[in-house]
Amino acid sequence: MAILSVPKAAAIGSHTADRRWLGLAVIATAQLMIALDATVVNIALPSAQAALGFGDADRQWIVSAYTLALGGLLLVGGRVADSVRIGRQRALMIGLMGFAAASALSGAAVNLGMLVAARALQGVFAAVLAPTALSTLAVMFTAPHERARAFGIYGAIAASGGALGLLLGGMLTQYLDWRWCLYINVPIAVVAALGARALLPDVRPARAESRNAPFDGLGLVLGSGGLVAIVFGCGQAATLGWNAPLVLALLGLGVLALVLFVRHEARAKSPLLPLHVVLDRDRGAAYLSAMLAVAGMFGAFLFLTYVLQVVMRFSPFQAGLAFLPMTISSFVAGTIVAPRLLPCVSARVLMAPGFVLAALGMSVLTQLHAGSDYVSGILPAEVLLGLGVASIMMPASSLATSRVEPHVAGIASAALNSAQQIGASLGTTVLNTLAASATAAYLIANTSAVHADALVHGYATAALWAAALLLAGAAIAFLLPHRRLEPR
Repeated sequence: MAILSVPKAAAIGSHTADRRWLGLAVIATAQLMIALDATVVNIALPSAQAALGFGDADRQWIVSAYTLALGGLLLVGGRVADSVRIGRQRALMIGLMGFAAASALSGAAVNLGMLVAARALQGVFAAVLAPTALSTLAVMFTAPHERARAFGIYGAIAASGGALGLLLGGMLTQYLDWRWCLYINVPIAVVAALGARALLPDVRPARAESRNAPFDGLGLVLGSGGLVAIVFGCGQAATLGWNAPLVLALLGLGVLALVLFVRHEARAKSPLLPLHVVLDRDRGAAYLSAMLAVAGMFGAFLFLTYVLQVVMRFSPFQAGLAFLPMTISSFVAGTIVAPRLLPCVSARVLMAPGFVLAALGMSVLTQLHAGSDYVSGILPAEVLLGLGVASIMMPASSLATSRVEPHVAGIASAALNSAQQIGASLGTTVLNTLAASATAAYLIANTSAVHADALVHGYATAALWAAALLLAGAAIAFLLPHRRLEPR
């Protein structure tokens, strides 16, 4: 069965290598905006709170509104990316322009309600952008060496975008205004959208049945509803505790919805998520590996942000700048080391050692104490984490979209992004809860202890659990088949 229509298949071939690499810059920009926006607002929260006058209990909604919309609609975004009528080029442009408009609205917010609604709208368009960007990359680069280089850049951005967001957020907040953490997306998105129109091929699947296939509405409700319930439940656990009735109800409802989703998709004539995409051993391992890697990485962001600003008294800009070594090491691993190795070795040769390196980085953080300095206590951990996570994300992104037909590349990409979103939510919440519990226990056991000592003890304890998560990821990666990646 033909997967690409002849004119569209020819369009890829007619695209020169230079145009494809320029197109990669557009895709990388889209992915960078999504990665940045997951953290760029965090440092700006205190300033936004002071400007708009909302309470501590409400500030979580500025982050949650974005993550809930993004996590809940990723499967729909994957379906849009695979749409015959829309096409990936147009889907990417819609996502970019919508994200720009929502960012402008967020920056212009005059109250909490407007800001939360605009952030949710950002999440909606990010849910279209994320799977479209990755699936476009997957169908543009199929030759092993080119694919390795392209996914190396993508993986480096995925691994380091959060750290860059903290740097950018600190700089904009300190030297301009918190609103520029949102406004900054507008010119970037507009330029990227123009680049997408000029440089990306408009390749669409040509499967005849996809043109008239009914939309899987029940699958959307069950799949998106389950993801939203789990992400929201994790967010509530950070403030209410894991035993709170609301948290247990949300998590239980989310798991039940996803179980019913799997059962429905197995029987549906036109499933939202064809189960063979995620049940493939290699892709399933890639999704799980990405989830564990992101959980550990976001845990590191959480610990280090507070250690740098609360314990070491760094300014927002200094705290953001302190994450730069992690960004640099991620780019070295993702753009120089991994692309040279991946065409020659299996994915596990990169991923398993990558998890071990990241776990070693986390183990360095377990030795933190209130008197630790940046150079000896944090810098080595950042370098190891950057090298390790980039070595995981680059082959995982390629593996998640390898050996899939173009008409399901978008949904395969959406599944990977969903795994990352769940990992970010679970990692942040679970590790934050462990840190808070360890801090409270330390203060009870040491009544004369300084609060900074208790805080750092809590972060070090959570870092130990994060290292355990990363070692579990190493075990999963090691079980991958010992064969090279095959795009299709």
